[in-house]
Amino acid sequence: MKDQIFPWIILFLPLAAAAFIALFTLGNKTVSSLISIGAVSIGFLLTVLFICANGFHPATTDVFVPWLHIGGLNVDIGLRLDPLSLMMLLIVTGVGGAIHIYSYGYMHEDKGMARFFAFLSLFTFSMLGIVLADNFLQMFIFWELVGVSSYLLIGFWFEKPSAGDAAKKAFIVNRLGDFGFLLGILLVWGLLGSLNFSTLESVLSQNPTLLGGMATAAGLLIFCGAVGKSAQFPLHVWLADAMEGPTPVSALIHAATMVAAGVYMLCRVYFLLNADALHWIALIGGFTALLAALIAVQQNDIKRILAYSTLSQLGYMVMAVGLAGRTPAMFHLTTHAFFKALLFLGSGSVIHALHEEQDIWKMGALKNKMPITFWTFLVGTLALSGVPPFSGFYSKDSILGQALDQHHYGLYFLGAGVAGLTAFYMFRLFFVAFLGQPRTDAARHAHESPAVMTWPLLILAVFAVAGGVIGINDIYNSQFNPDLAGLSFGQRLMEPFSQSPLGAFVGLGAVLAGLFAAFHFYRNAASDPLPARLGPLASAMKNRFYFDELYEATFVRLHDLIAGICGVVDRWLLEGVVIGALRGGTSLSGRGLRFLQTGNLQTYAFLLVLGVVVLLYFVISK
Repeated sequence: MKDQIFPWIILFLPLAAAAFIALFTLGNKTVSSLISIGAVSIGFLLTVLFICANGFHPATTDVFVPWLHIGGLNVDIGLRLDPLSLMMLLIVTGVGGAIHIYSYGYMHEDKGMARFFAFLSLFTFSMLGIVLADNFLQMFIFWELVGVSSYLLIGFWFEKPSAGDAAKKAFIVNRLGDFGFLLGILLVWGLLGSLNFSTLESVLSQNPTLLGGMATAAGLLIFCGAVGKSAQFPLHVWLADAMEGPTPVSALIHAATMVAAGVYMLCRVYFLLNADALHWIALIGGFTALLAALIAVQQNDIKRILAYSTLSQLGYMVMAVGLAGRTPAMFHLTTHAFFKALLFLGSGSVIHALHEEQDIWKMGALKNKMPITFWTFLVGTLALSGVPPFSGFYSKDSILGQALDQHHYGLYFLGAGVAGLTAFYMFRLFFVAFLGQPRTDAARHAHESPAVMTWPLLILAVFAVAGGVIGINDIYNSQFNPDLAGLSFGQRLMEPFSQSPLGAFVGLGAVLAGLFAAFHFYRNAASDPLPARLGPLASAMKNRFYFDELYEATFVRLHDLIAGICGVVDRWLLEGVVIGALRGGTSLSGRGLRFLQTGNLQTYAFLLVLGVVVLLYFVISK
């Protein structure tokens, strides 16, 4: 079972499925979906078998074959196998597999179902490539493939203008971050002479000052990639619009794949980040967490609330990396994959039952009509809010504890405040959508989703409950902090209170305050009472603090202005004057020379005599 071929099979199975569907089975929805589901499910089984046989610390950590050798650039196609990548393999194939199965029920009536599953498999292949890459060039290639895949999935319903616009927005905004990422990769290669992670880490461990004065610049440029993919401020504006894709796409992007890539990449290349870069990473992460939580408070679209929740939780993770907490960041990434996939799939179940209705104020009283969706959504809400003993409590508290350990009290209280806001907006969603009275006919006639959609909810709910105490953080600690690994179940169960009791109780108090505030305002609300109380602030939160309008008025208009000036210069100066003069001069010369070739003998005789006269003149004049 130690055969190293397994990771290669896990990587390329989804690509094979996508290619087979595209070439042979696009006309058969059922076969296409089963091929896609089978590929990711087999990948999950092979991942489990590989870990069972080799553990999270396999004897061979890098598997590679030669690829490019050009001058001083040597690049292999390699797979990095360690606790970080193997846990991510479980997340991508496990949670991704549940989303694939759910998609079979959700997309069953869609005429483009086969195409959807082809895109889904391509997306899974791209994310697996990022997870397993052992060098920057390979990671960047898969990084861009994830961008292409997300473009295809977000704009899947391309006949809707809003979906096409959202896909273009996600693609273009991510290219801005990726440009900085590419510059960072080139800077690292230019200074260190390698792109391989193991080689770079070894070189820097021997000489930590090798990057010199460019260390902060290199770290922040690489961080630009995470700012785009993990939607951090100021490139956060694309993620909420990505909700235009089918709900399973939202679950896949927001839980197990695309947005997790930025946090994973930062943990993978952490050795390149110096103290100054980490400081800015922590501040940007904390600000994004707060900004997104405030925006979520006044959103009414069920998927957009969850989208801004994802933004906020990603801010938590990025903040943890900036606070030198790779284990807390990855721990929260893992538990977040469980409960956020659960919440998005639960929202999809609600939308499916209400005939594509997404406004929470047009729902209500779904508890009895959709009992499985209700209880599993409640589990996801409790986990995301950080209520013990649900998984989100342990991973969130580990981040807050990291802030205290680093004596960064400002970020600690910011994180605790965000925890309170998270509980407030999530229970606002829960009370309005599932309790109270039905507000529309669709809500009155809602029904539970089919088993193919509810079974993934039940499985994810189990992990949303238990994910915090099954030893996930121990696995990450075994790579990042070996001295902290090996806790017993009892120790893991009480770890937040034993490690930092004051921090845990303050964070828990904030969560309970948010929960009770939501109960007070929304338990029987027929409409939202906050706009009347908050006035312009509520309007600003509802309109996402006008970031889209600000970007439209500044960067987009500046871009259009520059493009217009370039168009004028191109058309009138280059085309009209420079190229026009050359073109006109050539045409005029040709017209003049044409008179020399008339075919008239008298003309030729005249020119001959004229030539002789001119020649004699020059001879005699000397």
